[in-house]
Amino acid sequence: MRLGARIFKTGLAVTFALYVAMWLGFQTPAFGALAAFFAVQPSVHKSLILIWDQIQANIISAVLAIVFVLAFGHEPFVVGVVVVLIISINIKWKKETIIPLAVVTAIIIMGSPTDDFINFAANRFLLIMIGVFSAFIVNMIFLPPKHENQLYHKISDSNDQIIQWIRLILHHEIDYSTLKQDMKKIRESVLKLENVFTLYKEERSYFRKNEYSRMRKVVLFRQMITCTKKAKEILKSLSKHDNAVNSLPDEMSQLLQLQVDYLTNYHERILLKYMGKVKPQSTQDYYQEINDGKHQLINVFMTYHNDSQIEQEEWVHFLPVIALIIEYSEELEHLDRLVDGFFTYHTDDNEVKIRERDQY
Repeated sequence: MRLGARIFKTGLAVTFALYVAMWLGFQTPAFGALAAFFAVQPSVHKSLILIWDQIQANIISAVLAIVFVLAFGHEPFVVGVVVVLIISINIKWKKETIIPLAVVTAIIIMGSPTDDFINFAANRFLLIMIGVFSAFIVNMIFLPPKHENQLYHKISDSNDQIIQWIRLILHHEIDYSTLKQDMKKIRESVLKLENVFTLYKEERSYFRKNEYSRMRKVVLFRQMITCTKKAKEILKSLSKHDNAVNSLPDEMSQLLQLQVDYLTNYHERILLKYMGKVKPQSTQDYYQEINDGKHQLINVFMTYHNDSQIEQEEWVHFLPVIALIIEYSEELEHLDRLVDGFFTYHTDDNEVKIRERDQY
């Protein structure tokens, strides 16, 4: 099991909240630790955005909790009503992400109140805010997330898995039961990399120069994900229409295999070029090969399309595969131009901060 930075940040925030609460003399520091646990965010930008929302939500929860306890007591059904109101308010304001912390705030304040309830509630509220600010400080200072590293390696891993299966299908060496299991993993991995991309896109730099460079990378990574998703669509289409692919004429089958091999190799080299392992402009030779292969594939397809020996229905099933391969080649060419442009222009500003896996 691999422990990520967020796990360590959560533990650090909880520890920090406990020490602060103990140093300030609170009798139940565990409540501050609980609030810190819920307040930890996956990125610095989310911490900056949500800190004010968390403060507002906690104030509203505290006010509701105090009013209802003073008016109706602290019976379980009263706590339930307050929880329902808090959830409803935050959903209405589209603040769903802070609902757990807001609910915890109300439950902590309404639990086992004393005769001096106002002071008791204020004490609990301050404990919760200590937890919130402890998590905020840890998010801002310690172990900042390396989303660029994570995103690149997740894209690379997904591509490797997809391309491996595409090659196995085209060489008729596939085990469909294993492919079915891996397709689910591939869908999950693509969803995860989209989530990481969202976090990376939401990041902000305090310096304008760095922000311009980061936004260029956002465009690059968006296109990388587009190419990965296009490759996934080809894999899905090839596996779905495997019978039509296997029944193709030898010339068509060999040309298809050759063109897809060119494209997958091209895809791998583009990613390596962004990593700095392949020189800029070094994929120029692929342009002509892929362009020629694309035209040959279309010409052969049109030639055999009118062949009476081949059933028309098989061609109808095979047509989406051809369309996806053409789209895939165009997306790769666009990605290659973006990478070349990234390393050709604004060279003083653009810096790739990708590390090997064992370094982050």
